[in-house]
Amino acid sequence: MTQEKINRINELARKQKAEGLTEAERQEQAMLRREYIESFKQSLVAQLENTYIVEPDGTKRKVKAKDEATLN
Repeated sequence: MTQEKINRINELARKQKAEGLTEAERQEQAMLRREYIESFKQSLVAQLENTYIVEPDGTKRKVKAKDEATLN
């Protein structure tokens, strides 16, 4: 997500509070918000994939997804 798109999201949010949005602007806002959320999720997943838990004995283990953790 580029800074320009984030700025546009904020601009539309301010306009919505001040005067309301047209239908086209509401659709653009929804699309940009979905894109922002997906970008955020991808970033979080990437961060968690590179996260390890250090046990008291010094060993490291990779953080697992909840689905994987319940299977083991």
